[in-house]
Amino acid sequence: MSISATPVICLDGPGGVGKGTICLAVAEHLNWRILDSGSLYRITALVVSRQFPDIDVTTIDVVQLADIALNLSVSYQQVDNDLIILLDGEDITKLIRNEEMGAKASQIAVIPVVREALLARQRAFLQPPGLVADGRDMGTVVFPDSVLKIYLTATPEERAERRYKQLKDKGIDVNLSSLVEDLRLRDERDMNRETAPLKPATDAIIIDTTELDIEHVTKAVMNWVKERVN
Repeated sequence: MSISATPVICLDGPGGVGKGTICLAVAEHLNWRILDSGSLYRITALVVSRQFPDIDVTTIDVVQLADIALNLSVSYQQVDNDLIILLDGEDITKLIRNEEMGAKASQIAVIPVVREALLARQRAFLQPPGLVADGRDMGTVVFPDSVLKIYLTATPEERAERRYKQLKDKGIDVNLSSLVEDLRLRDERDMNRETAPLKPATDAIIIDTTELDIEHVTKAVMNWVKERVN
């Protein structure tokens, strides 16, 4: 199978809707590769924090930020039901999942040159037999010709509760009220940015997960996968 003929499934939506969990389930079922695009922005934020400690990311030269994003050495490993994220061989999965990295990633994600730098890197994950891509602009910008586009949504309060439990289960210290506020700020920033704003693709299937558990959402997505993917 050629790269151009390799199918892509896009799972888009704001943080806390279960994209990562469902992405893993679908990729495992199909034995396809996986792309957690949000992690690339968080990894960029981590590297920036290490290179420029105690400096507001919004004050750093955008060319430097783009160069950092362009030269990330990132790989993923699927272990059981978890996605392990490696930077130059270092397991940074927990390091990038805290509130600080999430906030910095959202600030970095609005910078057009950074998004452009990461665009080619994201598309490079497309390899046979297929790719399941999790993000905010997978179906609208990165893979507009994908065979299936799913847009997941839920209320900020429900998403914060889910994220809180997820992080606590992984041993990551987090504050629930801060999570709610952080999600609302990120939603506003992501939906109103000039470059690749967060929104459903015109041909996306929208699933409101507020009242659904992860098993029901996964089943709904898998039904669409069976219908669209040969």
